[in-house]
Amino acid sequence: MLLIATLVHYPGVGHIPEEERESHSGDALQALQEKVCELAASLEIELPPGYPATATLRKDLQCLRDYGILDRRIYRWGYYLGTGVMSVEQLQIMMCALESQGKYQSNPQARQLYDLLSRRLRGLELATPGQFLYPVRQHLNRAIMETDPLEMIKRGNNQNTLFHQQATVEQAIASAQAIELSRKRDPYGRRLVGPLRVWPLQLVYHDIAWYLIYEYCETGHLAIGRFDRFGDYCQLLTQQRTLEHQSQSLKNAHQLLQNGWGLYLGDPEEQAAELAGTVKLKPVKVRFFSPVMEFIREGDCRHPQQKIKLGPKNETGQIEYIDYIVPLPRRSFKEFLLWVYRYMNNAIVTSPPELVQQHRQAAQDLVARWE
Repeated sequence: MLLIATLVHYPGVGHIPEEERESHSGDALQALQEKVCELAASLEIELPPGYPATATLRKDLQCLRDYGILDRRIYRWGYYLGTGVMSVEQLQIMMCALESQGKYQSNPQARQLYDLLSRRLRGLELATPGQFLYPVRQHLNRAIMETDPLEMIKRGNNQNTLFHQQATVEQAIASAQAIELSRKRDPYGRRLVGPLRVWPLQLVYHDIAWYLIYEYCETGHLAIGRFDRFGDYCQLLTQQRTLEHQSQSLKNAHQLLQNGWGLYLGDPEEQAAELAGTVKLKPVKVRFFSPVMEFIREGDCRHPQQKIKLGPKNETGQIEYIDYIVPLPRRSFKEFLLWVYRYMNNAIVTSPPELVQQHRQAAQDLVARWE
């Protein structure tokens, strides 16, 4: 009972960092032994000297396996009971994330799971009134479309989007199975509508919406599409591949996301060259002026390759401007400009020349609309 209580109070006890495993083969049981003794002392249980020995713990752990309390596998990352892998503090953080994703990113599964867990954990909430479920952290970016099929039907606003087939898409992702989808609209005017066969790789939330990262079955082209722009249709195909292949494709997609700016991953030729390392990124420079430049300076991690250079000071000692410099592939220029546009007259692109011209033309077009 004391061993079970220890695993409940210290989930993950016995974990040995990977770099220390070869030289500390016995440390897992030793760490477990220390926690058993520590818990016994806190409960005022007096144990005999040297008890429990590591041999005793090994025998007791085997007993827990025999009764199905522990699984019959190696607990390389520490021992825990069933699905009890978190401490109360860690569970609080997870509950905040679930509530936020269900409430603001409109994820119906997260909302349902949060409601279920909050009922099961009502005892913890009663023990600390208002504290356990207090939303310490929230992610306020709000989805701009309907995402919950049940809510759509309830409000009489059924939009026949891929959200009706989300469970099937997620099943295909987890099992590395190809699917056929149907894109019902393309606001970019590329006429990319109709059926398509893809390997679904991941659902991601970005800014205002849920997106699907996928790979075309025929070409291996990686792309990202907004979830609600696909219709209420998802057919599982017989094509299947290994999860290793699936993970590598997802890794490639995230490498493209990290190199670029925004969600556009480029055409097949651009992707192949970029992933092969043969594309030379072009440095893009934007000059920001007060009061915007102070907010730009705060973004130390806006892009992994960015640089911020301070301009000269004026007669009052204030910096006149800053230069924001980031190397980007050409495929990301359009989305980068969209980010610059939000700063209006407080920003000008200074290089490369093609972006300078595009920014200048956009400003002239705006003036012409006012006139």
